Amino acid sequence: MKLKVLFRTSRKIVTELEGFGRFYADEPYEIWIDGKKYMESRRVIETIDGLMPDREYRISVRTPSGLEVEASARTAYEYVTLNVRKFGAKGDGIHDDTVAIQAAISCCPKDSRVLIPAGCYKVSSLFLKSRLTLELAEGAVLSAFTEREKFAILPGMTESWDEKGEYNLGTWEGNPLNMFSAILTGVDVEDVVITGKGVLDGNASEDNWWHDFRNIIGAYRPRMIFLNRCRRVTVHGITTRNTPAWNIHPYFSEDLRFIQLNILNPKISPNTDGMDPESCRRVEIAGTYFSVGDDCIAIKSGKIYMGKKYKRPCEDIEIRQCCMKDGHGSVTLGSEMAAGVRHLVVKDCLFINTDRGLRIKTRRGRGKDAVIEDVVFENIDMDGVLSPFVINSYYWDCDPDGHTEYVASKKPLPVDDRTPYIRQLAFRNIRAHNCHVCGAFFYGLPEAKIEEITMEDISIDYTAHPTPEYPAMMAGVDKVTKMGIFANNIKHFVTKRVTVKGQEGPAWQVENVDIWERE
Repeated sequence: MKLKVLFRTSRKIVTELEGFGRFYADEPYEIWIDGKKYMESRRVIETIDGLMPDREYRISVRTPSGLEVEASARTAYEYVTLNVRKFGAKGDGIHDDTVAIQAAISCCPKDSRVLIPAGCYKVSSLFLKSRLTLELAEGAVLSAFTEREKFAILPGMTESWDEKGEYNLGTWEGNPLNMFSAILTGVDVEDVVITGKGVLDGNASEDNWWHDFRNIIGAYRPRMIFLNRCRRVTVHGITTRNTPAWNIHPYFSEDLRFIQLNILNPKISPNTDGMDPESCRRVEIAGTYFSVGDDCIAIKSGKIYMGKKYKRPCEDIEIRQCCMKDGHGSVTLGSEMAAGVRHLVVKDCLFINTDRGLRIKTRRGRGKDAVIEDVVFENIDMDGVLSPFVINSYYWDCDPDGHTEYVASKKPLPVDDRTPYIRQLAFRNIRAHNCHVCGAFFYGLPEAKIEEITMEDISIDYTAHPTPEYPAMMAGVDKVTKMGIFANNIKHFVTKRVTVKGQEGPAWQVENVDIWERE
């Protein structure tokens, strides 16, 4: 066990216990500050709050079994705190507090914070500025209006005056399209911290944003947090719930950190992905709890136009110490990934009752830049996941041509500029308990086989009463239960110490694999 200082502001320090559990610590522990007991916890990543600015603190973690580790950290300097109540915000759940809070944000100087104290603040969209710390105190709720007319529209694309360039603001599922501004919107800002124990509540329901959700009225639904072309942004501690669409959507941004969040939506809510980094670089997602109505984390890089024109992959992403529950996929790649996804590590996580664990969605037409490579999943526990591992090169759901012969054909077609590629994937030290549908479903393209899959130290077993379901959204696949490991169209398939127990039918069905190294 090692105590690491993960993050700090002027008022708090976030710690991480390395080598001491997956999301939950191996045993409960106490945190002591300067020789005094501060709190008890069971989370690997924890926040020490209520500290003073620019002060050195000595931190000690002690367990009942006698383990003890220490670290020290200094809180950041703070110039002033601007309380939104002094700017006219009422926090009574009735008054529109948007302008008052926006005024505090706009007036905040460097090395300072905007404080939203306990209360219910009705808002539409708030726009972030650079070098800002925005803190939602415990008991504070930013409660979003649901009337469309209260939200600005971010245009999908604006052509430059000389018709040689373009300016992209709005986006929807990988295309430049008009969208309503998010509850918290950042455009081209840097050095921003959003922190606290407060709540962002989108108030979405079947009575407003989720009703007839496929019908576009005015623009596409807003996100909870939208970061467009931002740099060095940290979002820590807050809870998001009842979002109209995706919860957190970083877009063409870099050097981002998302730490110890709670991202919550009803299981049946449409398009309420937890977090969707799109064409982003250097992203850290740590200690976050997801329970949503769609994919918990979906990593993207645009559909055809954006991927082909900007060629901006999503890359250098680490996801660790997270708990994913009740979503479609725990961690999904695609299907809008025309610029590719590379250098992804997912480790030390819990996946509970999601439809799929790892989910890769691609298809013909995504293009030659749609390359997935260097993806690692390790040290993961799954329970109740319907299908732990799914790679689908025939995903049909997002495009009108999804069921055409070009997309659906299982025959090898010519390799051209429309052909996507999947390269190296590795799965290590993973336990998948109480599966329902399929242990692993890997289906590459016959003309561009998956280059390499490694499965090492994997155990899979099945629930006694499984729910039949499709292992992947592709034509020609039926609902199944207790299916073993299916692999098709792979160049190099390495399996070491992989066990499948309780399946119906064969444990392995391997087809069109050039080299299968089995141990």
